Amino acid sequence: MKKIFLSVMAITLFFVACKTETKKETPIAITEPNKEFNQLLKDYNEGKLELNPINATYAGDNRHNDKFPNFLSDEYALKAKDFFTNYKAKLDAFPDDKLTESQQMSKAVLAWDTDMMLNQMSFKNDQLLPINQMWTVNLVMGQFASGSSAQPFKTVKDYENWLSRLDKFNTWLLSAKTRMQEGIKKGYVLPASLIEKVIPQFEVLSEEAVSDHLFYAPIAKFPESFSEEEKKELTQKYTNILKDKLIPTFKSLYEFLRKDYLEAGLKDSGIHAIPQGKEYYQHAIKNYTTTNMTADEIHQLGLDEVKRILGEMEKVKLQVGFEGTLKEFFEFVRNHKDLMPYTEPKQIIDNFNAIHEKMKPQLEKLFGNKPKTPFVVKQTEKFREASASAEYNPGSLDGTRPGIFYTPIPDASKYNVFSDEALFLHEAIPGHHYQISLTQENEDLPDFRKTLWYSAYGEGWALYTENLGKELGLYEDPYQYFGMLGMEMHRAIRLVVDTGLHAKGWTREQAIQYSLDNEAESEASIISEIERYMANPGQALSYKIGQLKIGELREKAKKELGDKFDIREFHNQVLETGCIPLALLENKIDKWIQQNK
Repeated sequence: MKKIFLSVMAITLFFVACKTETKKETPIAITEPNKEFNQLLKDYNEGKLELNPINATYAGDNRHNDKFPNFLSDEYALKAKDFFTNYKAKLDAFPDDKLTESQQMSKAVLAWDTDMMLNQMSFKNDQLLPINQMWTVNLVMGQFASGSSAQPFKTVKDYENWLSRLDKFNTWLLSAKTRMQEGIKKGYVLPASLIEKVIPQFEVLSEEAVSDHLFYAPIAKFPESFSEEEKKELTQKYTNILKDKLIPTFKSLYEFLRKDYLEAGLKDSGIHAIPQGKEYYQHAIKNYTTTNMTADEIHQLGLDEVKRILGEMEKVKLQVGFEGTLKEFFEFVRNHKDLMPYTEPKQIIDNFNAIHEKMKPQLEKLFGNKPKTPFVVKQTEKFREASASAEYNPGSLDGTRPGIFYTPIPDASKYNVFSDEALFLHEAIPGHHYQISLTQENEDLPDFRKTLWYSAYGEGWALYTENLGKELGLYEDPYQYFGMLGMEMHRAIRLVVDTGLHAKGWTREQAIQYSLDNEAESEASIISEIERYMANPGQALSYKIGQLKIGELREKAKKELGDKFDIREFHNQVLETGCIPLALLENKIDKWIQQNK
């Protein structure tokens, strides 16, 4: 899973998506770019960075590092609505026949971007459900506070920027409590099981020992260039903001969460239980899958895929000579000591790096373009490790900050390696790191498209790359291949349980049991995953829908091009335009096939 900050009001770039449109003839494009349209794209990008300066920081744009708007205020909501409404209207001044082919793509993307943002803002979810255990801005700020994420701490100005941002973040936290109190009255509350996972996160942050506080971490990492006077002054300022503002606010939220909010927590597990929940879920499906599929259609697709993958798993069970049932084999794999060989987190990190080295020679055969942005593997920070999944954080646009593959390792001795090869392909190379970095490095793309995230495309690509393992010299160990099947099964199960939870009245316990019955993940991991789907309806649907479409397009190209099919060029075609809706990707590949017949 690629991780980018979820803007509380606008759902941000990570959750923007695009509808499937009826195919139509593309107007003949001009060859010279329309300068006025390019300026519109630049202005749009600048405006979005100002609306969400956290995304600017993630992109390596440090101009807004001191800013943190109150995403929960009515003033912010009005400002955002006006922004997207105005840009949607401005597109009418640029007919397709006055734009280059690339600009036509940008126009289609921008049109849907504005539509989806405005539709998202028509619901109250973002304001009245501002905090959950996995996706929300308080967790991003915790990452930033560690001093090892996107927020820079290299100069005195950097430290002062963070102080300014913290002050505004404190205002947001106070607003979050007010909005959640409002949410209780209006029926917008998290399921109680999710609130129970949020409470410990705030309990840790409410502890009064300033020097041990997560948000004090940058003080322990002063650059050597700082003078003693600068260190002393900054230390005092950080101590003051923690003692006088942040810790008391965290404490107040902790008390509210564990008492009033938990008492009001929903017994239902799905989004259908809140006002307009059914309508919101259909919006979320379109948002994340970039299709007009219904919950029922996706649920049945998931059931079909689960059945198919179970058949493949049976073959592996026979290959390794296991004589029990497939469910017994799941339990065997979960607890097989040979698959838990490590005692220290560093050994697990080293194993991921060894996987990269093993497949490097084969990457040349499948990919003509490879990113310049550096890449590293890191252990997930302790403060969020218990409820986190493995994830990818993009590098900065200028390439100075590497892409980071985070893997949670709560207990190295219990870490099971059976899916590590597939996990690396998905989260790292050639999955998220290739797709995102190549997009960011593409000088032909306007800036706003370099940070857009269409989940069906981005997560679909990453899941598609898991199936490249054998072509990349991996999956020689049948347990690693079973791990790939397990991860694909995991995404197929998501189609069933996400729609089950949010559209068919499934309980959290039903979803957990369905997963336990059909995959080899540990119960603790499955519980974390199910609660993730509860917190962010629809997101989990995007992986399998996107993977199936990209695989379908590859098979179509192979069939129609025959000997002319070049896998390196196919991958280039998929990746070169950046993250786009599936309908636009399909139109692009169809055109490429026709041009090369």
